[in-house]
Amino acid sequence: MIERPSIVQDEHLTFLDKLRASGATNMYGAGAYLEREFRPELEGPQTIVVLGYWMDTFAGRLEAGEVAE
Repeated sequence: MIERPSIVQDEHLTFLDKLRASGATNMYGAGAYLEREFRPELEGPQTIVVLGYWMDTFAGRLEAGEVAE
């Protein structure tokens, strides 16, 4: 299991889940959306940490039925 960084909040994961479901962007480009939504809390390196955690855990969360649609 991947340890969740302290910067990662449930609202970040929900936002990214919904962004993915919307098809508005390729998730490799989601950092800009994430930063715009949660600035000034998330900028630059923090955004990369959150997005990386989301990418690393998405499949497991999807399988467990924990992905927001």
